[in-house]
Amino acid sequence: MKLKHVDSGSDGVRLETTEGIMHISFCTPGIARIRYTLDSELSGKQSLVVVSRPEAEGVLWTVADHPGYLEISTALLTIRVDKWTCAFSYWDANGRLLTREPSRGGKTLERTDVYRTLFDASADKVETDQGADGLRARAEGRNLMFDRQAYHTKLEFEWQEDEALYGLGSHEEGMMNLRGQHQYLYQQNMKAVVPVLVSTRGYGILVDSNSYMTFHDDAFGSYLWTDVDEEMDYYVIYGPEFDQIIGGIRHLTGEAPMLPKWSFGYVQSKERYVSQEELIATVQEYRDRSLPLDCIVLDWQSWTGNLWGQKTFDPERFPTPSEMMDSLHALNAKLMVSIWPIMGAGGDNHQEMNEHGFLLGNQATYDAFREEARELYWKQANTGLFSHGIDAWWCDCTEPFEADWKGEVKPEPEQRMLINTAESKRYLDPGVINAYSLLHSKGIYEGQRAATADKRVVNLTRSAYAGQHRYGTITWSGDIAANWETLRKQIADGLNFCVTGSPYWTLDIGAFFVHNHQDQWFWNGDYDEGVADLGYRELYVRWFQLGAFLPMFRSHGTDTPRELWRFGEEGELMYDTLVKYLKLRYKLMPYIYSMAGAVAHRKYTMFRALAFDYREDVRVHDIADQFMFGPAFMVAPVTTAMYYGPGSRELQGVGKQRSVYLPDGEWYDYWSDERIKGSLTIEAKADLDTLPLFVRAGSIVPVGPDVQYADEQPEAMIGLKVYSGLDASFTLYEDEGDNYNYENGSYATIEMKWSEADRTLTIGKRSGSYAGMPAVRPFAVEFTGNAGRCIVTYHGEPIAVREVDLKR
Repeated sequence: MKLKHVDSGSDGVRLETTEGIMHISFCTPGIARIRYTLDSELSGKQSLVVVSRPEAEGVLWTVADHPGYLEISTALLTIRVDKWTCAFSYWDANGRLLTREPSRGGKTLERTDVYRTLFDASADKVETDQGADGLRARAEGRNLMFDRQAYHTKLEFEWQEDEALYGLGSHEEGMMNLRGQHQYLYQQNMKAVVPVLVSTRGYGILVDSNSYMTFHDDAFGSYLWTDVDEEMDYYVIYGPEFDQIIGGIRHLTGEAPMLPKWSFGYVQSKERYVSQEELIATVQEYRDRSLPLDCIVLDWQSWTGNLWGQKTFDPERFPTPSEMMDSLHALNAKLMVSIWPIMGAGGDNHQEMNEHGFLLGNQATYDAFREEARELYWKQANTGLFSHGIDAWWCDCTEPFEADWKGEVKPEPEQRMLINTAESKRYLDPGVINAYSLLHSKGIYEGQRAATADKRVVNLTRSAYAGQHRYGTITWSGDIAANWETLRKQIADGLNFCVTGSPYWTLDIGAFFVHNHQDQWFWNGDYDEGVADLGYRELYVRWFQLGAFLPMFRSHGTDTPRELWRFGEEGELMYDTLVKYLKLRYKLMPYIYSMAGAVAHRKYTMFRALAFDYREDVRVHDIADQFMFGPAFMVAPVTTAMYYGPGSRELQGVGKQRSVYLPDGEWYDYWSDERIKGSLTIEAKADLDTLPLFVRAGSIVPVGPDVQYADEQPEAMIGLKVYSGLDASFTLYEDEGDNYNYENGSYATIEMKWSEADRTLTIGKRSGSYAGMPAVRPFAVEFTGNAGRCIVTYHGEPIAVREVDLKR
């Protein structure tokens, strides 16, 4: 492929080649958009993913013609195009290579015919069955009809020797650094795809494609491949820091809105609470035991009988849903309800969808790609559930077509891909099979936002796609199984999800499947006795410790109960340890909610791979079982059994430590305040009630009082713990907690700075206000680490350390 002609216009640079047209434009000085087609013109398609495309003329760039290559540059990013092969290379403003395509060229388009399946609702037989993953409906269709011609696209790279890659979403294999790996990118239970790569070289790649994709960095090459696209369309985003790259991704795909404060508290769930009496009694038990709780979850089959997916309450088990909500709210608890995109015949929801022609070919799943269908789906959810006062959605099974959750033997990865993508393509356009959850979430978000501004959207969903975070979603990792290997792998899976720009990820604490069913490959937990098994109790405690430092802190699963008192009683080690970490989560609520404010207002990420903060330290690149929780905490979960194996078998001779790498700088052991030098690996104490937890020197950590729910005691004193050793800063964020007034400026921040040289903590004047804001914000200040004599100033005036009252 050779470069024939260059045309620089107001919308970017058009490159005519011997094999099609390429186009380079800039959304910001650090974000380049590249498109490629073999057609005579670019497609002009509307993106489902990218919502912000500023006019290119707002960015200054230059085009320089050099012997052998063309150079297109902004103040931050340079793209060089080889005139003889059209191979691209990407450079920063200092002339440092970010990444490049192979010298022969790295973009390939292959024409492919796209077909759609024809269905006849009156003639096609629909087969339905109900398995472990809910209702499934399948129709063969009459035949295939040619729809259009599109492209397979292949984008190749030559990554650098010391470069680590992260992203692509949450999968089940526990891959951390994606170098040397291969991943199939299609939506499925335990697979939540986000087509973003982020590199420690300081750049990210967002592929604007909604079809099935693959990633390779193996013997077959180093590339991203897409199945069905109108053209090749991708973005290169320069950081160089990960937070800056994430900022660029959200600039393109939309901001993450504030979740309500309660959603950062503890969420109790299981399969399943069957009546309103059981829901209320469970919350009451938490209150009677003084165990903090913010939300309880009503899992599938809230509907009547076998009317799967009907968005109403069964009148026998939930006879007075509005009164039920009043009772839960009086206990200061919220309710999340599971809803499904698939609906069984016989219910009025299904009938109404069918009458409007809004069902896909299986005559059960609604077509989320049609705006009118999304509006009807919301209307049904509003009428049947939201109007009674429920607080949050659990949009389950949002990758609605799966075909391999059966049988004794798990299909091979390529078999699974073929089986599941074929099933999705049967009912959906092959070019959009990865985007169903994105559109489904859009409908819920826009529907609730239109209904009220007083309750923030919370949507816990099993699938995800780029940009879905703008709809108030939290993605969980699917129906995982209870074993130590799964716990270990989940950490890397979640970190790779959050590095794509989607900030909110969680999992089933304790795993969904606990027992082992030999006739079902996915039901492969190690603990047939459930909570009676001391081995499972140990695993659950360690999972709970991890969950306390995830964006959403949520227990869920089948086979065995999950409430805290099922794991022992007060005075017993396992129960007391669960209570310890439950209360620690609430103690850290001012810190956590301030991070949530940074997510919404400053494009922050709270659940952070180590490369966010130490990307140039090659020793962190492959660490898959440690992470940063915000700017201060390093978390090192325990992921091996130390006390019991399955069947309550007591383990002998197992040490109660785990290795932890502490990056450069100084660190404090959270539990002892011991100060430790970084750039080394230590053996950290890790007995059952000790999660290895470290605080970075140069941190300010706000902590709250002992509360029973997140919004309790809004006027209480906040503790400020200063971990000295380096300069530090922190922004305390507060707002009304559960409405959208913050979008209009109704929130308050307090800037805090610690000067190591001056031994001074400066608390800035409160900026902003919101309804119900306490007139006084008291602080109690504590210094850690050979601080000596320290000074606290407010608004420039020294004040007593433990008497900091901020008046607006």
